Amino acid sequence: TMIFMNGKPISGLGSSPLLKFVGKGSVLGIPFPVILFVAVFLVFMFVLEKTTFGRRIYATGSNAVSAKLAGVNIDRTKLCAYAISGCMAALSGLILLSRLNSAQPTLGDGYELDAIASVALGGTSMNGGRGRIWGTFVGVLIIAVLNNGLNILGVSSYYQSVVKAVVILIAVLSDRKR
Repeated sequence: TMIFMNGKPISGLGSSPLLKFVGKGSVLGIPFPVILFVAVFLVFMFVLEKTTFGRRIYATGSNAVSAKLAGVNIDRTKLCAYAISGCMAALSGLILLSRLNSAQPTLGDGYELDAIASVALGGTSMNGGRGRIWGTFVGVLIIAVLNNGLNILGVSSYYQSVVKAVVILIAVLSDRKR
């Protein structure tokens, strides 16, 4: 998109009622992005905790060699995991696009740091194989409160990145001690 659009944003995308609903709509007073988040959360909680695919994900992340010896097709498992990750990134991009009524090639820059910090704070091992979706959910809440607090305090976005990096560093170092 950077090359195709010469780095320029596309605006005026809010004419679609569906797009407006995705970004700014609500059901029974609950914002639709929150409903979407809860739905995706519940689906992936079920997939990770109750299905063979979820066990394969954990096995591959924990020890790919052992998983392969146990009969797990690790290449296909990784491919599926990356494909799902890409779909979730696309869904996130769609929600951002619909909320801002604009598409920009650099719209999601910086969110990867939030994602890593949320996962690390949630107790997921950076070495793989350990972690639960509930822990990641708690990590997301902590990072959201941290972001909101830093914004309310008027902290520069550069310093916010430093704070998040320190949070990641602390979480990773505490993971190494376990």
